Amino acid sequence: MAGNSFGSIFRLTTFGESHGRALGGVLDGCPAGITLDIDAIQNELNRRKPGQSAIVTQRKEPDTVEIYSGIFEGKTTGTPIGFAIHNTNQKSKDYSHIKDSYRPSHADFVYDKKYGFRDYRGGGRSSARETASRVVAGAIAKQFLNAIEINAFVSQVGDLKLEVPYQELDFSQIESNAVRCPDMETASRMEDYIKDIKKQGDTIGGIITCVAKNVPIGLGEPVFDKLHAELGKAMLSINAVKGFEYGSGFSGVAMKGSQHNDQFNTDGSTITNLSGGVQGGISNGMDIYFSVAFKPVATVLQSYDTIDKEGNKVTTQGKGRHDPCVVPRAVPIVEAMTALVLADFMLLAKTNKI
Repeated sequence: MAGNSFGSIFRLTTFGESHGRALGGVLDGCPAGITLDIDAIQNELNRRKPGQSAIVTQRKEPDTVEIYSGIFEGKTTGTPIGFAIHNTNQKSKDYSHIKDSYRPSHADFVYDKKYGFRDYRGGGRSSARETASRVVAGAIAKQFLNAIEINAFVSQVGDLKLEVPYQELDFSQIESNAVRCPDMETASRMEDYIKDIKKQGDTIGGIITCVAKNVPIGLGEPVFDKLHAELGKAMLSINAVKGFEYGSGFSGVAMKGSQHNDQFNTDGSTITNLSGGVQGGISNGMDIYFSVAFKPVATVLQSYDTIDKEGNKVTTQGKGRHDPCVVPRAVPIVEAMTALVLADFMLLAKTNKI
């Protein structure tokens, strides 16, 4: 299986399966001399881990990270940073009923056809549990980036939308509720809705918005390695993501060019920011903001029709512990992938200077 690495210089390779002994990664290219706050790394994992509230999967995992290399006396050495997160609460028997059949909208069918073999326990490598390794690497990238502020939050669950512009939100409120929406009234309605969906044995999708502030001018490589293109790839690599838009996004098609153009201030900043902080594939110093759409979790705790390995029609039912809505736990994942992209481009920018 190829495609387990992300990044050019600041490069992460992940390993492990949902019900294997451990997940982990090797982070290469991290500069030496960065003082790492291990507690901050663990806190990011805690934001992603299962069992943290009534509206997420109740799998109980401590998700404690163990770092094996690349750090000495609290600082990065410049060598590969190896780490692991051990699985402790697998219930593989919950998946025995799908050993010989395929769950709709999961990777089961295509994995079997592509590789001729699959780990059916929780989806194996295709499980969103793989993203725990990304969160560790992203937490390290955040500390490397230092001055850049990255905040993601839930802006929509089903048809419940947060209508307040991000500039008017208090990002300190993101972690004050289980949904991770920085508007208390909207968050309360979203939480009630997710609980109702869970009672039905069903799932619902949502949108996460991310804002990166204090990004320096000049990140991004024109043509094929545009900054927004890499951000799009990063987000679309996250499990259950179905859409990505930055700046004005799809709504920009209804505007005239004279309305959409971001006019300059004398200092080079712009009066508006419909470009989303990126022009010509390069950061322009304005806020980078984008939204990521997540589909409803494919596993529903209801009976459904599917096929087995022989192509016979069968009826089965979802079992196990699953998120009724993935977006609350995906917030730190979106932040982590954003940090990995920006860290990589920061290092690439240094190689362009004489």
